[in-house]
Amino acid sequence: MVKFHFDDIIEVQDVNVEGKKYDKVSRVDAKSEDGEIYMQLDVNSELYPMHPKEKYRMVLSETLNLDGTAVTSHSEAKQKSLADKFEYVMHGLLYKISEEKAKAGVKVVVYISFGGLQLMVRGAPIKMHRYKVDQRLFLLLRKI
Repeated sequence: MVKFHFDDIIEVQDVNVEGKKYDKVSRVDAKSEDGEIYMQLDVNSELYPMHPKEKYRMVLSETLNLDGTAVTSHSEAKQKSLADKFEYVMHGLLYKISEEKAKAGVKVVVYISFGGLQLMVRGAPIKMHRYKVDQRLFLLLRKI
């Protein structure tokens, strides 16, 4: 069984708040449904456009294999995977974890790079304990 670092419904709050910097990339501001997790996500807007008020299921996982085993370069091509259940998938590296002091207490901030596209996730320490620097993670999205 796969254990996810994040598995929740997110709602897009805004897109390209600071203006569009690249032709095919949009920076999406989103919050988890319970409002406890905030994120900024870069997506290839030509492949997967996202708009304010839309909701998505978002998962961060160490593997795509349904049995939880690690992904290898020799994985069976015909084998069912977690990616089959989603519309947009990226693979990246968690390169930084920091803490921010906020009005509501300390927040943990995680930064993941997907080949230049970035994800920043901010939340309470209790929700962010599974993340470790140098982890390779898959991001999966599906519109609901």
